[in-house]
Amino acid sequence: MKFAIVVNINRDEAVALARELIAWFEERDLDYVFDAVSAAKLDTRKAADIEKLNRLCDVFISLGGDGTLLFTSHYSVTKPVIGINVGHLGFLAEFSREEMYGAIENVLAGTYAIHDRTQLEAHISIDNEAKHFTALNDVVVEKGAYPRIPAFIITLDGEQLSSYRADGIIIATSTGSTGYSLSAGGPVIAPKSNVFVITPICPHMLTVRPLVISDDKTIEISVDAPDGAFPLNCDGHVRKMLRPGDVITVNKSRDAINLVANENRNYWDILRSKLLWGREHKPGT
Repeated sequence: MKFAIVVNINRDEAVALARELIAWFEERDLDYVFDAVSAAKLDTRKAADIEKLNRLCDVFISLGGDGTLLFTSHYSVTKPVIGINVGHLGFLAEFSREEMYGAIENVLAGTYAIHDRTQLEAHISIDNEAKHFTALNDVVVEKGAYPRIPAFIITLDGEQLSSYRADGIIIATSTGSTGYSLSAGGPVIAPKSNVFVITPICPHMLTVRPLVISDDKTIEISVDAPDGAFPLNCDGHVRKMLRPGDVITVNKSRDAINLVANENRNYWDILRSKLLWGREHKPGT
């Protein structure tokens, strides 16, 4: 079994933990490789281009936090991912640094469970060139630097849903419902729910509300504006600048992300901790 390791090199704790992990692997004669950027930071020759890791390895280890795991997920499709959180408790990176070695040993022994997480896939054709992007959390179209308020036109299975005058539109999975969509007023959706959430960003009508739809729908988004360039973001990364009239098609991806489950922790514990549910309010706090 060969492990691919992706490290948040901007966090000293993650880099230090990666060095410990190297020693642990070497002592047990286990095979591993880092993505090229992580390897350069760690000064190791065990490196490969991140695009090749899925073909070379059997299991991914993400050292950092939820952002690192989201980044890793774009290269780990079909392979299990062990998410190690070196900072605050995360929704996706379920294992603490103290739990890391036990998680790896369970994977080596084959005694582990998987959480399958649905992905989105965005398609767009520009100048006769087709582009495809995936997202574990969300696909977002925003007004960016456009000085006025554009209209975002959305259709579901070919039928128009609405024309939203807003700062943008978020299409989120159940996994992504606790990310950008939540901060924009969207609902929390339990993991593995077969739904997507459409959340307008700062809509200019008080009657506009987030909408939950089944994940078998085909969603189309276009921007109605006389000019301008509008960022298409997938999991927080700008993938394309859109022109008025460009149509983005969003579907459920055929490939899920396979997260190794921490059976000592459940989603509701994480939710209560992150969102401070059930804590008594004290005067002055």
